[in-house]
Amino acid sequence: MVLNTFTVGAAVTPTVIKTQYLNRKPRAQKPTAHITYDEGLNLIRQFLNYASHHTVEEIQAFTAQWVPSPRWVRSKDVEIPETEIARAADALIAQLGHKGVDRVGGKLWWQWRRDGSKLRAEWIEMRKDYNERKKQNQQSKRVMLYVHGGAYYFGSVDEHRYQMQRHARKLKARVFAPRYRLAPQFPFPCGLLDCLAAYLYLLTLQDPTTIILAGDSAGGGMVVRLGIPGSSRLVRTNYDLTHSFPSVAGKGEFDYIPAHGFMQRPSMAWPPPNTDDMESIAKGAVEKLVKSDLPRKSTQQERTDANETAMQGLLVRDMNGNENPKTNEANPAGTAGAGERPGDTIPGPGRNLSIMIDQKLVEIKDQIQMYTTNQLIAHPLVSPVMQPSLGGLPPLLILTGGGEILRDEQIYLAHKATNPTKYPPSEAYLNAHPEDRDIVTKYKPTEVQLQVWEDLCHVAPTLSFTRPAKFMFRSIAQFGAWALARAQNTAIDILDDDEVSVISSESDDETSSADTDLKKHAQDNGTISSRTLSKGILAEQVGKAGDPLPHFKNHMIRQRVDRYGNIYPLPAAADLPALQMSANEIGVIKPGPVRKWMAAKKQWDTRYASQKRKVQKQRIKEIAKGYQTFGDDDVPPPSALAGRRGVHMPEEKKKRSLGLSLWSLWGSSHDEKAVSSAP
Repeated sequence: MVLNTFTVGAAVTPTVIKTQYLNRKPRAQKPTAHITYDEGLNLIRQFLNYASHHTVEEIQAFTAQWVPSPRWVRSKDVEIPETEIARAADALIAQLGHKGVDRVGGKLWWQWRRDGSKLRAEWIEMRKDYNERKKQNQQSKRVMLYVHGGAYYFGSVDEHRYQMQRHARKLKARVFAPRYRLAPQFPFPCGLLDCLAAYLYLLTLQDPTTIILAGDSAGGGMVVRLGIPGSSRLVRTNYDLTHSFPSVAGKGEFDYIPAHGFMQRPSMAWPPPNTDDMESIAKGAVEKLVKSDLPRKSTQQERTDANETAMQGLLVRDMNGNENPKTNEANPAGTAGAGERPGDTIPGPGRNLSIMIDQKLVEIKDQIQMYTTNQLIAHPLVSPVMQPSLGGLPPLLILTGGGEILRDEQIYLAHKATNPTKYPPSEAYLNAHPEDRDIVTKYKPTEVQLQVWEDLCHVAPTLSFTRPAKFMFRSIAQFGAWALARAQNTAIDILDDDEVSVISSESDDETSSADTDLKKHAQDNGTISSRTLSKGILAEQVGKAGDPLPHFKNHMIRQRVDRYGNIYPLPAAADLPALQMSANEIGVIKPGPVRKWMAAKKQWDTRYASQKRKVQKQRIKEIAKGYQTFGDDDVPPPSALAGRRGVHMPEEKKKRSLGLSLWSLWGSSHDEKAVSSAP
């Protein structure tokens, strides 16, 4: 079945009925007490589940469809000049270094684009602010470079515009959003190049002190990876593609990200061929050319085993306890006896990942992450938690949901930035990169505001029509206004729209009931009762644009925030699981996440085995015809479209989307009411 507005609508309708009509009982002290949040969370969860049974190409096409801008928003599409793209490529090559260029497969393939394709970006601004600025003939002093999310492989500026326009309204700013290339067809470092080029272009138009960088999910990770001084960052993201932190092993009851990771129906884009596949494809292509069978496995059982391994992308060996595992420096998981366990749990070149699970050694042959190969998931430009230091950066605002599975890596990165020497890389990393040892102590601490929002999901502002999202947008605007004011050494006068701002569609009865629950919670919880004032209002609440920030303590503002925007102290570092890991455990694959991924992968491989065989046959045909190459020095990753270029590969045209338009209108309703009510 195709992926379009009508099929998606049919898939999510049961979820709407269940949450809207059959399960209206408030969930005490959870963000799902508000039916709009609960409904939105389940809608996204159901959509991702439904989309997982379609191909990467289908979900990319669906989320890239054209969505109109509201009448009160001015948007303008621009092209990033080739000169800035070339400058960005030179800077990225210098950052990667000779070894890094070799690891990514060269320096040409990731600069390639489809025929006729240009790097473009979109300006987004409230029309009222644009008219006022033009009337006064002034350049904006508030610009937000925003990189959209989507797990690196789906999503678009059109799909995220309803969030960006909220940022523009709250900050009275212009938002600049690049339309960067997506994995797996354009894997690391393609998207990073595009975002860097967009920033360099922005610098030709704006002073650095007028720019802040922001992003959600994969986009937030891209913003941190840029490593650009002088521009503050506001991010909600993932920083560790090895999934080595404790929260990733959880069930994710309050999150919409699949606990087992993202799965898609097989296609030419995903999954890419592994080494066994390439051997089989090459053998099939040669047999077709010579019209003769090549030597095969000697027995039927060997042929059956080889076929199963190829289909599941895993090789499982039973370690019955009779073997004596040898010391393995590639597996220093930081616990007693870890160095003696078999397996290669640290991603690196020249080997497949492998790990002990249930007394079996599992060798992972298939690519896990769409953004890059298994050998590169621990690269510092892929997983920023692996950077030797995150000191010396401009101020950071990091918002994470307390209920999301990616929570711990965000908490860790925030503390690593403020205290670089306390959270250095592992000895294994420093031994492999001795030139980075001096970097650990080179930079001063980065100032960070960390907010952990109780029980919220990944990138809760996606549900922009809900109460928790409203407070998150306020917090982002407050930090953005503060950062810009500090950079420009001036105060920023921004209209307070709270009097005309609509929180959500919840009823007065629901609000009253929730407030009663809040008071009871404050009375019963000794840790916050001393902070409770009259009328059930807490001493501190999330601010808004123009409000001063609390004081930094040891370069940090550490906050726990509930769904009402009330702020409590974040638990001490000693009480946070993310900060109890040794450096040797970070960037190391763990049994919990791998086990969940294997179980889900087995379901997809079984269900779509015939589809995978069809894709393999298609690849054999293409290889027989031949691809264009970049020369001997470039070897694109298996998923890269650049590695299988045809003679003519134009960019596909966008379609209009009724479904995304309706979602955008729903997400924009808050802004429409605020704009229409403003004086």
